[in-house]
Amino acid sequence: MRHRIHGKKLNRSTSHRKALRMNLAGQLFVHGRIKTTFHKAKFVQGHAERLITIAKRGLARAEERGDELVAVHARRQVARRLNNDRDLVGKVFDELAPLYVDRPGGYTRIYKLGPRKGDNAEMALIELVDYSEDD
Repeated sequence: MRHRIHGKKLNRSTSHRKALRMNLAGQLFVHGRIKTTFHKAKFVQGHAERLITIAKRGLARAEERGDELVAVHARRQVARRLNNDRDLVGKVFDELAPLYVDRPGGYTRIYKLGPRKGDNAEMALIELVDYSEDD
């Protein structure tokens, strides 16, 4: 029975799973959409949405108190989960978080694309809602 079993292991070790989550989330933020397997898309969806929420809350608290230093903790939390990539953290805080200020959640969407030709793995497209690469 699967009682109290949380999360997907994806047949990988813990360090490999963490690296995969970090890389998929980073590429999703860079490109706006990525094509991957359905299970990997579901695996990274919650993580990516959580990072955007942390950024939104950090910016809201900084604006509320009128002090930019309040957002530093949120930036460090997001940086820790994105392998300390300063450009990527800047993009999350400067572009993505302000874009989703009025949205209470659901920053990503997943489209099923059908099976992959080689191994019949279910493929999916995960993308950021209301995000265009033209910006």
